Amino acid sequence: MIRILTLETTCDETAAAVVTDSLEVLGSVVASQGAFHEKFGGVVPEIASRAHLEQILPVIEETIRKSGITLQDIDAVSVANRPGLAGALLVGLSAAKALSLALEKPLIAVNHLQGHIYACRVAAAQNNETKTEKIFPCLGLIVSGGHTSLYRCPGPLGFELLGTTMDDAAGEAFDKVASMLGLPYPGGPMIQKAAEKGNPKSYNFPRSMLDDHERLDFSFSGLKTAVRYKIVGPGKTDFSQVSLSEQEVADLAASFQEAAVDILIGKTLQAVEKTGLKTLCIGGGVAANTRFREKMEAAAQKHGIRLHIAPISLCTDNAVMGAIAVERYKAGLFEPLDIDVYPS
Repeated sequence: MIRILTLETTCDETAAAVVTDSLEVLGSVVASQGAFHEKFGGVVPEIASRAHLEQILPVIEETIRKSGITLQDIDAVSVANRPGLAGALLVGLSAAKALSLALEKPLIAVNHLQGHIYACRVAAAQNNETKTEKIFPCLGLIVSGGHTSLYRCPGPLGFELLGTTMDDAAGEAFDKVASMLGLPYPGGPMIQKAAEKGNPKSYNFPRSMLDDHERLDFSFSGLKTAVRYKIVGPGKTDFSQVSLSEQEVADLAASFQEAAVDILIGKTLQAVEKTGLKTLCIGGGVAANTRFREKMEAAAQKHGIRLHIAPISLCTDNAVMGAIAVERYKAGLFEPLDIDVYPS
């Protein structure tokens, strides 16, 4: 049995896990920083880096304890070194390098975005009926606070970018609209909660880029601006004079959410048609949105698509998705200790 310690510090979650070559998760720990960033309405890179410094060793220690092994029992150390916040990435990479050197174990670097898609493979392996099911080749959709991208994925280590956001990522748009509506951070769960009491047909917000069938890119800035105009009026930015009723907030949240979900699903279906791939894997924090999951499942059934959405526990940043390191281990893809981080 191969055991790999995986580390994740790309943004504001300090996480570690121990996974095996059969994709069994022996232990997993995630330390959230949400409370540190809430009053700022978003992630502050300097605060995130300092929090990672404080949490990384306790998180590793707790993960090893939960896994029922010792550090000497691991066969490799893996860390996400791209993309993410530079300072946050450096904390994880420094810890991984130190462990690799001290334990004389191979170092494996993984791409955080590819890990989001691989979370679907981990979830499939944990279901008895799909232990041998092939996820790849597939179309991959990553939809999170920092990224909204479509990939052609011929295999677990091959990702070809098909389209990405031209402005805001979907999760970023959720956070900004939540702020406009006076809802707390993080915006995604707050928008979803408010939308439960709203009418998604109250406002006809734009579905950007859906008329462009040639490009598989996304755009959310127009949608975000349309919400702002509806709240304060064209050309205005002062929200201090606006007083929305609870129902108005609910209707705006529901209408925005519906438009954002329609954009994501519409462009994804265009990618399915363009690539001919009938297996779709989806990961990232926004993939936890209930309305998105409902509508995507219905669309997949209608169009004959084999859909894999990462379980909610693996949508937000975690180290279990670092199990993609198993594929690199099997391929002998190890890193020298002078490897760097790549924030972009």
